[in-house]
Amino acid sequence: MTLPQNDVPQRTKNARVAAVQMVSTPRVDENLNVAATLIAQAAAQGADLVALPEYFPIMGLRESDKIAVREVDGTGPIQTFLAETARRHGIWLVGGSLPLMATSPDKVLNSSLVYNPHGERVARYDKIHLFGFQKGKERYNESATIEAGGQPMAFTTPFGRIGVSICYDMRFPELYRALGEVDLMVIPAAFTETTGRAHWEVLLRARAIENQCYVLAVAQGGQHENGRETHGNSMLIDPWGEILARQDKGIGVVCGDIDHARITEVRTSLPALKHRVM
Repeated sequence: MTLPQNDVPQRTKNARVAAVQMVSTPRVDENLNVAATLIAQAAAQGADLVALPEYFPIMGLRESDKIAVREVDGTGPIQTFLAETARRHGIWLVGGSLPLMATSPDKVLNSSLVYNPHGERVARYDKIHLFGFQKGKERYNESATIEAGGQPMAFTTPFGRIGVSICYDMRFPELYRALGEVDLMVIPAAFTETTGRAHWEVLLRARAIENQCYVLAVAQGGQHENGRETHGNSMLIDPWGEILARQDKGIGVVCGDIDHARITEVRTSLPALKHRVM
């Protein structure tokens, strides 16, 4: 798993970033309306970059419901919404995840799309690691309806290099090592309450600490119509592992600032990234 290293990013300024926490429903139009309202709130708070959660456009009554609303890469109402919203507010927008056409007609790609302030799509990441869990009556098997991606992704902005992963990916630190040095990692998720209560915060803080970067975790957070409960706790974590902002449950916006002096301070005082031998 390798990713071509970009040139050193142009860090011309610090940035304000925002996580939009949702409790998505089976109805795409309803979810897009909620997302539009929350993105506008984030932009009004001065956010340069806004991120949505995994499955923001749909949390279906059945796992197969997302297949019915999947879009061809490059066209469709969800992608149009993301492009127009980024352009309207003049923000970088990380579109959580949405279902795109896969090779198999019975599956989708769980994809995160990134748009610049002009509404142009600049990056796409297809979720690599597919969640599987069984405990009592609680069971999940994403591979039944999702086709795995295979390539890590990072993109460059005027305020640094930013990596994207999705939910279950965060349990695999080798993915983040493959990205090289980033200033911010954006992690859209729909963590279950069971696994989130046990592992969400500790894994997020570990990813921030070991990569000495900011982490913006963007969650689904509440009781969904399909009976699933998601953990919430969207948060911004600094390169030392300190939580700067958090929202527990429900819809809302978490905002905070990316400070490059803080990144430099942490990497200078504890040069772990330079000490790597493999």
